Amino acid sequence: MIRARRARIVATLGPASRSPEMVKALAEAGADVFRLNFSHGAPEDHRAALEAVRAAEDAIDRPLAVLADLQGPKLRLGQFEGGKAEIEAGQPFRLELNGATGTSRGAPMSHPEIFQALKPGVTILIDDGKLRLRVERCGPDFADTTVIQGGTVSDRKGVNLPGVILPLSALTDKDRADLAYALELGVDWVALSFVQKPEDMAELRMLVGGRAACLAKIEKPQALDRLDEILDLCDGVMVARGDLGVELPPEDVPVAQKQIIRQAKLRGAPVIVATQMLDSMVHSPTPTRAEASDVANTVYEGADAMMLSAESASGEFPVEAVAIMDRIISRVEQDPRWPQLMAAEHADTAGGDLNAIAAAATRAAAASDAACLVAFTAGGTTGRRLSRERPLQQILMLTPSIQTARKLALAWGVEPRVAADPANVEEMVDEAIDEIRKLGIAKAGEAIVIVAGVPFGKAGSTNMIRIAHV
Repeated sequence: MIRARRARIVATLGPASRSPEMVKALAEAGADVFRLNFSHGAPEDHRAALEAVRAAEDAIDRPLAVLADLQGPKLRLGQFEGGKAEIEAGQPFRLELNGATGTSRGAPMSHPEIFQALKPGVTILIDDGKLRLRVERCGPDFADTTVIQGGTVSDRKGVNLPGVILPLSALTDKDRADLAYALELGVDWVALSFVQKPEDMAELRMLVGGRAACLAKIEKPQALDRLDEILDLCDGVMVARGDLGVELPPEDVPVAQKQIIRQAKLRGAPVIVATQMLDSMVHSPTPTRAEASDVANTVYEGADAMMLSAESASGEFPVEAVAIMDRIISRVEQDPRWPQLMAAEHADTAGGDLNAIAAAATRAAAASDAACLVAFTAGGTTGRRLSRERPLQQILMLTPSIQTARKLALAWGVEPRVAADPANVEEMVDEAIDEIRKLGIAKAGEAIVIVAGVPFGKAGSTNMIRIAHV
């Protein structure tokens, strides 16, 4: 299967979609990456889902990536008498470390890190911001607050502290166990939730040890303040608009999304936009016009991928959600104005030979009216650098490593395929043309631009551009 579109689709697997038949249907509908959400599901569920993805990959003859999404530190209140309580604006409300069962006057919270970070005047959000508290007095095991926005609060609701850096690792004990299991399964990407600082990603990279690509989920405003440093330690990034939208004012979220996409694109790091992209399709076979516009605008911004969460994991129409997202992306990329937007901003070619070669190959493809670019690569860096240039031609990436091919399934415009390393330049040209004919990318007589490195098969040796004709 060859895809005409450049932007990619990430589909979350869950109770509605993890069967082998459904995974294959999602792949055929256009899913490129499958997300395993370790906030839910048992280990055997994730193993079965990954095996279903590998079976679908064999069936459709196209590399598919698997992304393990770690839960991260979920900060929550304790339990309430009767399961819930009503609190009103203006009343006092006390939070206590390991306190008694909650009432309308207070609640337990078993996170000492929160109490360490609190100061008078800090805002505490509960249940995705539905309730707001302002800290008046606090200590190492309590916080006396005033209710700013009241309502019903119930057991185990989430807690957010906008603008506060919490003194805790983004990796909990559960995350470490889940990470070890995910790496044992052989996932291709690992996503770290609630990244606050570059040290969080450094810790993840150390634990992963090169066995998978590492992705930072940007869902804390504090991460935006150090985004460049975080991106230095990432292979990819996700605009996680759910929690980001809780801690940022609604009007700031679209601006933050554009900032993250732009900075990731300039570095050649694949960027995923996530949360509520086609949310109405959890229960409806068609999206709203606003949702279609949201997906389309993300494509116009040049994001590498868009993610479906509940739409594919637990919704009633998972295949339809993937198919409609595929249609929206394809339609936008047929817009005559879309190429102008992709060409409007390119990364600086400084920083090494590979950047210069990728930029030169993209220009050569445009000047020669080439049907596609072909990249021979060992570790995938060449494919990512070509993707960063956002060429209008598809990028056929040939690699002897199925692991490299799967990782690049997330990258904008890259069609990864497994192929043996050529022995010489003539074999390189013949192999590129054979793959192109097999996939039907180019017609007889059309030009192709080939990027490779000599000696072949050596990572980091990209040093050659060749124009050939089919």
